[in-house]
Amino acid sequence: AAAYESKAFADELVPVPVPQKRGAPPVIFSEDEEYKKVNFDKFTKLSTVFQKENGTVTAGNASTLNDGAAAVLLMTAEAAQRLNVKPLARVVGYADGECDPIDFPIAPTVAIPKLLEKTGVKKEEIALWEINEAFSVVAVANQKVLDLDPEKVNVHGGAVSLGHPIGMSGARIVVHLCHALKKGEKGVAAICNGGGGASSIMIEKL
Repeated sequence: AAAYESKAFADELVPVPVPQKRGAPPVIFSEDEEYKKVNFDKFTKLSTVFQKENGTVTAGNASTLNDGAAAVLLMTAEAAQRLNVKPLARVVGYADGECDPIDFPIAPTVAIPKLLEKTGVKKEEIALWEINEAFSVVAVANQKVLDLDPEKVNVHGGAVSLGHPIGMSGARIVVHLCHALKKGEKGVAAICNGGGGASSIMIEKL
């Protein structure tokens, strides 16, 4: 809610017209409504879903399935110059990692160190981290294992608050980094991609 109120997503959201019946004007859908439905009074009473005892995942800290789309245009610097396109960011590097499938939530802890080693960038030089969270515990676990500054991780919320449209997650976190970073800052996006795998990418805002 605070991120929406501060216009943190304003530059990356595109209003969508929804056609209505009988010639009525379209409804312009320009703001996600999911975060407004939260009832925090119910959080402490929610049952865990995977483990009855000592479980951590509930309906309150798991993402919902939503409609949505994200788009990323990737091109070489030469193509951008030829087409007179002003780039938002440049790709510094990328890396994949994998772990035992049962440990898939922390697969980014394998991919991210590979990315940092490959690019020669220290984690202290990263301004923002976007770690996809189907469940809140994913971002928390990766932050703790990698000893990341929590003030830099998913600073405007993740899929739990924003929703989790299938097939959009990777593009969404990259899009948000492109807009949330300041000129010259570097950011890392990482995501579990099934079967114990994870992908990570580092970008620099131009």
